[in-house]
Amino acid sequence: MSSHLLTVITFLPLLGVPALLLLRADDHTWIRRIALAISVAEFVISLFLLHGFDGVNAQYQFEEYYDWIARANIHYHLGVDGISLFLVLLTTFLTPLAILCSWQAIRENVKGFFIALLVIETAMIGVFVSLDLLLFFFFWELTLIPMYFLIGIWGHDRRIYAAVKFILYTMFGSILMLVAILWLYNLAGTFDVPDIQAKLQTGLVLLPSHTELLLFGAFFLAFAIKVPLFPLHTWLPDAHTEAPTAGSVILAGVMLKLGTYGMLRFCLPLFPDAAHRMAPYIGVLAIIGIVYGAMVATVQTDLKRLVAYTSVSHLGFVVLGIFAFSTISIQGAIFQMLSHGVSTGALFLGVGMLYDRRHTFEIKEFGGLVNPMPVLMSFFLFIALSSLALPPLNGFIGEFLILIGTFQTHHAWAAWAASGAVLSAIYLLWAYQRVGFGEVTVEKNRTLPDASGRERLILVTMAVAIIFMGVASPIFTRRMEVSTNNLLHQMERAQNVSRPATPEPAGKQSVISPGPRKNASLTKISLRHVQP
Repeated sequence: MSSHLLTVITFLPLLGVPALLLLRADDHTWIRRIALAISVAEFVISLFLLHGFDGVNAQYQFEEYYDWIARANIHYHLGVDGISLFLVLLTTFLTPLAILCSWQAIRENVKGFFIALLVIETAMIGVFVSLDLLLFFFFWELTLIPMYFLIGIWGHDRRIYAAVKFILYTMFGSILMLVAILWLYNLAGTFDVPDIQAKLQTGLVLLPSHTELLLFGAFFLAFAIKVPLFPLHTWLPDAHTEAPTAGSVILAGVMLKLGTYGMLRFCLPLFPDAAHRMAPYIGVLAIIGIVYGAMVATVQTDLKRLVAYTSVSHLGFVVLGIFAFSTISIQGAIFQMLSHGVSTGALFLGVGMLYDRRHTFEIKEFGGLVNPMPVLMSFFLFIALSSLALPPLNGFIGEFLILIGTFQTHHAWAAWAASGAVLSAIYLLWAYQRVGFGEVTVEKNRTLPDASGRERLILVTMAVAIIFMGVASPIFTRRMEVSTNNLLHQMERAQNVSRPATPEPAGKQSVISPGPRKNASLTKISLRHVQP
């Protein structure tokens, strides 16, 4: 199975779709059981990636390479490295929990709901493992459809508005990215990402400065909308507020990471000169997002909307770490992507459990919940502490690495970004104080049931993940380091090649030469996997 492991992991959730379709629409028990069994099996199989991954190998691993549409030079090309490995595991880890949290909350169109969750799992994994631009774009677009229905059908009062806003924003960016993909294909003659990288690095394909900037802008805009980076964030609070709990978990936990992953996988290695030129502006936007998201979260009266704005702030740290261009900051950015997925996903799970009891997100409707629900509120506090980056929990590692790496290259960026850590303590602890402590002002709150066995299983699982990531962070960072160094090395080589040639003094030889075109056919073999 190892030679086809990525294919199995990518498409296994789709096997549950025909199984669910064969069941009666009112057989809710077996619909839930089959969906859960498929997602748990998916997570277990995905652990083989971790077992077989070589942390000192900068090459793509578990590769699968087949002709898909031979006449157009389109390939079915899959692979993972230290950048994408844990994002795949994050996806397979969160999906069973999203199914469990919907066990009782979803009572209408149950079959369609769980089919949508399985389809979106396949789509997200496909994005992380695709090494062909057209295949990547196929999975990228596929993620939109089930999320649109999750929000639009099973969401709350303003679900149609939120779903349409979500699809319009993300489709706009996707159209520009498709144009850039076709442009690259016209230049390189292939959609294969390693091939395109090799041709750019060796000078077989040269991008004029303005062309590189346009292509970078098209890719970056699509990814920035998905993150979302300030000021392209306005779709996110509405989508989170109106989505069902499982939709918010998947959206915050994984889908937002598609944008930051795209920046690492495509924007930096394919367009390094443009990335360096735009980094100062992107860094400023990231810092604005960190501070703005935190300040807006502080004044929210809706608990779910408050958690939604935390993503704007926390993902600002990720973008900042990426465009600081240091090994430590990029490792921190990748770790923060994982940490945010677990911590914010857990926050949405806790908020969803409160909603199941009170059917409201208004903070003023709560208060004094630590007395009737000591277990649930204890876990909620623990998760909030991880989100505000309390050592030694998972949130601390990513933010600390980002700030250290950023400080090495941009002192002012790191100083401004550090204020976001302070603000996160303010809005999270103040929100918890209003929800958990104080007098019980609403009579219904006095008799609210504490966490059920199913809910305790979810909360314990998330708590264990939070502690494990915090105390065993080297397990993650060691497997990221080589790929991160290789990414920065690709940027340096590609940047040198893409610069306009300058006249050299007589008797001196150019350091970098694209080589004779007669060797172009060897480029794919010799440079597909370049180690630093």
